[in-house]
Amino acid sequence: MKLNISGIVQGVGFRPYVYKIATKLDLKGYVLNNGNGVEIEVIGSNEDKFIDALLSNLPPLARIDDIKTSHSSNNIYNEFVIKKSITTTKSVSISPDIAICKDCINDLNNPNNKRYNYPFINCTNCGPRYTIIKTLPYDRKNTSMSEFEMCNSCKEEYENPESRFFHAQPISCEKSELKLNNSIEYISNKIKEGKIVALKGMGGFHLVCDATNNNAVKTLRERKNRPTKPFAMMFKDLATIQNYCELTNKDIELITSKEKPIVISKKKKNLKYIADEIDRYGVFLPYTPIHYLLFKYIDFPLVMTSANISGEPIIRDIEELKEKLGDVVDEVLDYNRKIINSCDDSVVMSINETKITLRSARGYSPHNFYIEKKLKPKILAVGANQKSTISLAFDNKIITSPHIGDLNTIDSVEYFDETIRRFRNFYDFQEDIIVCDKHPTYESTKWAKSQNKEVVEIQHHYAHLLSTMFEFNLKGDFLCFCFDGTGYGDDGNIWGGEVFIANDKEYKRIYHFDYFKMIGAEKAVKNPKNMAINLQTKKFDKLPAPLTSSVGRLFDIVGYLGGFIEINSYEGESGMKIESFYDENIIDNYNFKLNNGIIDFMPMIENLDNNKTLIASKFINSLVDIIDRISDEVKLPIILSGGVFQNKTLLKQVLKLNKKIYFNQNIPINDGGVSIGQIKFMI
Repeated sequence: MKLNISGIVQGVGFRPYVYKIATKLDLKGYVLNNGNGVEIEVIGSNEDKFIDALLSNLPPLARIDDIKTSHSSNNIYNEFVIKKSITTTKSVSISPDIAICKDCINDLNNPNNKRYNYPFINCTNCGPRYTIIKTLPYDRKNTSMSEFEMCNSCKEEYENPESRFFHAQPISCEKSELKLNNSIEYISNKIKEGKIVALKGMGGFHLVCDATNNNAVKTLRERKNRPTKPFAMMFKDLATIQNYCELTNKDIELITSKEKPIVISKKKKNLKYIADEIDRYGVFLPYTPIHYLLFKYIDFPLVMTSANISGEPIIRDIEELKEKLGDVVDEVLDYNRKIINSCDDSVVMSINETKITLRSARGYSPHNFYIEKKLKPKILAVGANQKSTISLAFDNKIITSPHIGDLNTIDSVEYFDETIRRFRNFYDFQEDIIVCDKHPTYESTKWAKSQNKEVVEIQHHYAHLLSTMFEFNLKGDFLCFCFDGTGYGDDGNIWGGEVFIANDKEYKRIYHFDYFKMIGAEKAVKNPKNMAINLQTKKFDKLPAPLTSSVGRLFDIVGYLGGFIEINSYEGESGMKIESFYDENIIDNYNFKLNNGIIDFMPMIENLDNNKTLIASKFINSLVDIIDRISDEVKLPIILSGGVFQNKTLLKQVLKLNKKIYFNQNIPINDGGVSIGQIKFMI
């Protein structure tokens, strides 16, 4: 019997797993990697037991999407062997980077192990994948480990199918030329002194300091010109996180998962300058051996924030770090293995024991989806402008890149272009069709239109809800609430407070929040003052300004008028500050009107209270009531989509309506999911 298997089956210990099953069943033949996945031939009396055995206990990082079987060749085999990879058409799924596993942690802490305290330990069950790969198939020669020779001991492990280091492409040990530029003890002492350190992680550099040292955190904020945006914190262990946060069971599950994402969790203890004026922290555990070694010297939480210019991809090499953030850091912990593809930390949260993805990157992406329908045209979707991702669709696959960043600078647009070139190279992919957003000034849209290819434009919020339809394989009509910050509308206005009846082929807008002027245009996102004043007084009504229906901007207006913010120093600040004042015991809401497809919210603005708790509670309750009343009128299952539903309090209260509601969970609910929605329309 011959098998061709696709999925995440390279670099995850799949071939030795196959080898062990085949030898246990006394089967002859071979297993090898190729550009499509894994090819297997088994011959013997127990052939019929092979597939069931194969599926019964997959390696922790492996995933099978499809198995195609055919008759065996006429070859005669005396044993079962693992053959060298062959290069064919490339379509194998690339594994995301995965946090250090328990076995490697045990070796790291074992004085009798050759990799005791070795900062680059990994095996087939953990370590870097996407961030070190240049092209497929996933072999050492195609990674940034190609320049490092294996010692004889490592080579024996690498070639031994019984070893968990078998074909672990980044395998190395102290004899390797792979080195740190500073000792971990030295760097830990600098952190204890209150210094700002740049630390090279798996997918890029982080800026690190003592989270309990007010002066250090304040200095980092001043140097990075980041006045209030929350910092993520890394903790030594779960018990320490529980000293600072109130964790649900789902929070704990996510924090301790093999992906080790940043998890947004409720505050228990306040640390000044970390996340002021909001009620939650972003927390995570060590995920590289370097992190674990650092915490051998440190017993306090660390600020661990991406080293980047705001909105840009995480910095991956020392020269770029010096150029952009040289005046921010005091010390650097670097190593000489190149990061080929930068990859930021993933960010998730839980609601009602359900995972919500805010940023899909390390641990989760590249995201590989298998679809039943085999696609003929090759499709590239380039997403939106913020929280950029790209998606490729070909054969039976959809592959979505990790989070790229906001396309607001030359460097971020260059990295967006580099990511497209990299994924084209991974899969020998050349698109027939490019799908993009309708917004004419989005950099992704401008890029799409410059390629001399067929271009299909998809309305922004329709793409949002399509990503939900894709995630849950939804068919038929749905009542869709698309509450967002920005999205180019079919009428040329800026949408963001839309209600659609939609399916996977068409949509009809049945309600929208009444248009109001974005005084200052894009500047109103940061500075909502004039926009808010104009709603109350019409003072600037004669000024030319775009019209918007955005619920995101409505949050900004209420945030300003209610005294929660003066400006938005980071995206979503008004929403997070408003929800931190929410009181579940307050059930009142502000008045609004539903007239001829218009949601008239002016009664809210005209009757805001003088109390922040009342304003926050009644405003959020009003949004919930809008959804409730319209869904009573239009009796269809509900889809919630758009960045506003990152607001945990709003989403939690909507779910209390006890109606049939769908929303993104594994695909980002914000613009990070737009490229998948764009693909959905095409398939």
